[in-house]
Amino acid sequence: MCTKTDSQEITKISYYAHCTKESVRYNDTDRQGHVNNAVFVTFLEAGRVSLLYNPKERALTPEATSFVLANLVLNFRAEILWPSEVRIGTTVSRMGNSSVTFSQALFVGDNCVATAQTVLVLVDDATRKSRSLPDQMRQELKKWRHRNGSSENVGTSDS
Repeated sequence: MCTKTDSQEITKISYYAHCTKESVRYNDTDRQGHVNNAVFVTFLEAGRVSLLYNPKERALTPEATSFVLANLVLNFRAEILWPSEVRIGTTVSRMGNSSVTFSQALFVGDNCVATAQTVLVLVDDATRKSRSLPDQMRQELKKWRHRNGSSENVGTSDS
């Protein structure tokens, strides 16, 4: 888990190696007038998708494979109101045998409104079973480690 230093760093957009933006839509709000908590998860997904399936580059997944969400831990820090723009910071924090763990955060202006840790597992589309991350994918994912350059927790493990 995060150290105290990491906890402070993860609330700054500069920590994240990848950043994308999404506009808050009026229909993202609930009866309380703020963005519904389920939409936070959708914003996080948009951040991962823009990194993994960038249409300007080739997708990181090999043919006949997919990533599935295995775990999501989301910490709400503040509400999001309409209208606004949300920046989604995403960085690779760990790689296992078949899994990738991302640290992510949502920002409105400079305010960190949520932090999250998500784990994706690479699966074979035919067998629906996990498969090892190919070496080429590992090399590409290493480019998306957090910006302070540390490789702590970015390596291989048994997951």
